[in-house]
Amino acid sequence: MSADTATPATATSKPQTVFIDGQAGTTGLDVASRLADVDGLTIVEISEQDRKNADAKRALLRDVDLVVLCLPDDAARETVAMADGLANGGPVIVDASTAHRVADGWTYGFAELSRGQAQAIRESQRIANPGCYPTGAIALIRPLVDAGLIPPGQAITINAVSGYSGGGRQMIAAYDSGEVPPFELYGLGLAHKHLPELQRYASLARPPIFVPSVGNFRQGMLVSIPLFLDTLPVRPSASDLRSALADHYEATAITADRTVRVATSDDAEASAKRLAADTLAGTGALELFVFGNADETQAVLVARLDNLGKGAAGAAVQNIRLALGLL
Repeated sequence: MSADTATPATATSKPQTVFIDGQAGTTGLDVASRLADVDGLTIVEISEQDRKNADAKRALLRDVDLVVLCLPDDAARETVAMADGLANGGPVIVDASTAHRVADGWTYGFAELSRGQAQAIRESQRIANPGCYPTGAIALIRPLVDAGLIPPGQAITINAVSGYSGGGRQMIAAYDSGEVPPFELYGLGLAHKHLPELQRYASLARPPIFVPSVGNFRQGMLVSIPLFLDTLPVRPSASDLRSALADHYEATAITADRTVRVATSDDAEASAKRLAADTLAGTGALELFVFGNADETQAVLVARLDNLGKGAAGAAVQNIRLALGLL
């Protein structure tokens, strides 16, 4: 049993209340759908006419146990400022925007990041939900840096492809109407907004090169990181990398039904010719693979997840359950 495994709090007769600020958006709708299966919670909604009424929102924030922010960054900051002005800092906040991911006073909501991270989330009033791309990349890099297999100053390149649902309503509408190419690279100015988050929580001393892309499929994600093993100081093998990842997620698993799974060498060999991006669509799971060449000089690390699952709404629900003592 992991050190981060805890017994859920005893259910009370009064359900805990959650308000989804941005309930009509892609992530908000997915969060609401996933929370419907969680016992002991009641979702509180704000009426359409009161959605922009500051007094109505303030009253709601005063009464609920937790609020999930599924908003653009500036709107998320406004809601946080409103909550900060309430007694005792208002409700617990899980922010799914990028506004607070590297902000002081916020707990990073990747529960398997390190030993004790799940407990830090349980004890926090302000939780920053990770981004979908950073979730995959950090899941691969951070354990290997912590294990001394990748030095913090190593030059890292991260390539990733996401389903188009990660782009929000306009992108979804464009892809659903057939108005876009089957595959596109973007963020080619090499200054993507996820870079500060990637660098900090992967424990890298220099920013990685991050090349995101979007494919013509609704949900799913692959994040891949190539490595020249013979340039790393300890010259690890693919097996060394795989073992370090497995040890990390053994130690940080929250429940026996693990969210993060490290593929065995047999799994990797079976997947070596093809690895589909949409296999985990609709789930909250994260799969990690290590592929190596025959002479152990090169490897590719791969993370597979649902961009709306462990990469967004699924992670938010996990953080909600941790913060409310339900996990």
